Amino acid sequence: MIRFENVTKRYADGTTAVDSLSFEVAEGELVTLVGPSGCGKTTTMKMVNRLIEPTEGRIYLDGEDISAIDPVRLRRRIGYVIQQVGLFPHRTVLENTATVPHLLGWKRAKARERAAELLDLVGLDPSVHGGRYPEQLSGGQRQRVGVARALAADPPVLLMDEPFGAVDPVVREHLQNEFLKLQERVRKTVLFVTHDIEEAVRLGDRIAVYGQGRIEQFDSPARVLGAPATGYVADFVGADRGLKRLSVTPVEETDLDRPPVVRPGEPLRAAAERIAGSGAGWAVVLDEEDRPLGWLAAGAAGSSAADGTATVREALRPMDLSLPLGAPLRQALSTMLQHDAGWIAVVDDEGSGRYLGVLTPGRLHEALRRSIGADAADRSGGRVAVETVPGAFRPAG
Repeated sequence: MIRFENVTKRYADGTTAVDSLSFEVAEGELVTLVGPSGCGKTTTMKMVNRLIEPTEGRIYLDGEDISAIDPVRLRRRIGYVIQQVGLFPHRTVLENTATVPHLLGWKRAKARERAAELLDLVGLDPSVHGGRYPEQLSGGQRQRVGVARALAADPPVLLMDEPFGAVDPVVREHLQNEFLKLQERVRKTVLFVTHDIEEAVRLGDRIAVYGQGRIEQFDSPARVLGAPATGYVADFVGADRGLKRLSVTPVEETDLDRPPVVRPGEPLRAAAERIAGSGAGWAVVLDEEDRPLGWLAAGAAGSSAADGTATVREALRPMDLSLPLGAPLRQALSTMLQHDAGWIAVVDDEGSGRYLGVLTPGRLHEALRRSIGADAADRSGGRVAVETVPGAFRPAG
C-alpha cells in the first residue's frame, strides 16, 4: 500500500532529516514509527501526504507515485490525526467530523449521516455530542472526534502523529484500547508516530525503530523486543524488554490450568469429596452457561453439609475476575497484582464469557519464558534469564 524507495530529505542548511529510507507498509497494516525527538519520524509521515517533499527517492501509494498526484487531491485520500487534534472551534462536533466529505462535494445530508456513524463508531453518541463545540469536550473526547474526522471519507490510509500524547496516562491507555478495537473493524493502513516504545509495542503490527534519520530495525514487536538488531535498538527498548514482552504475548489455551469444576446446584458434600479426591484443594464454580461464578474450597463441606442437603451455592466464594483468551499477559499480571489474586479465570473471546481454564502466576511465567525463548536462536546479546519466584498457588480472594 505504501512504499518508500531510497527516500531522503535534506534541508538547505545541510541537515539530513531522513536518509535513504526504503520500506513497505502492507494494506491494512498498522506500523508504528518510534524513536527520540528529531530522528525523522514525523518527517517520514508528512512526506506521505506531501506536507513535506522529499529531496530524493520515490514514495508510492497503492502503486502510484505520489509526486504525480495533486497534493490537495492526495490529502483528501489520506486521514490525518495529530496530537493537537486541530478541530475548528466555531464548528460543532458533527460539522467538524463532516469536514472532508463536504470538501469532496458530498450532499449535506449524506455527509452528516456519515459523521454521525463515525462518532458512534468511536464511542461518542451523536445525539449527545454532535451539537457540542470542541471546548465543551474533554481531551480524550476531542481525540476521538479527530479520529472520526480522519475516517469520515473512508480513506485507505491513516496518518497519526502522536495522537494520544496530550492526554493523561489513564485516558491514553483507554484511547489506545479503543483504537485497537476500531482498527480491527476498519483495517486501515496506518502510520503511527510515537516516541513511546510501550505505545509502539502495544499498537503496532510492525515497528520501525528510528536512529538519526535512519531505520535501525523494522520488525514485529516481539522480534524488536526479543532480538534487537543493534545495540542502539537494545538500549532504546530498554533493559526491561523481557517484561515489555508481556504486552505482546497473548494468553493461549495451552497456558491454562484446569482445576475441577462444580455447579451451584450440586450437593456440597459430594462436590467437596470430589475436590479432595482430585488433590487440587479447590474448584471453579460454573453456572448453567459455563460462566464462572466463584470458587469452592475442599474444606467448605463442614457441619452445614452434615445432613447432606446443603448445595455448592451456599458455600461458594464469589469471583468476578476474568480475562478473555488472547488478552496480553501484561493485563493478566496487572489484574492479579491489583486484586492480590493467585489465579484468574480465562473465558472465550467471543463475548459469551464461557469458561476455558485459569491462569496462574506460574503459568504466566512459563508463557513469558516461552515467548522470550522463541527468539533465543536469533539473539546475539547474551542469554536472558527470567527467575522463578517461588510461591503457593492459591485461589483468588
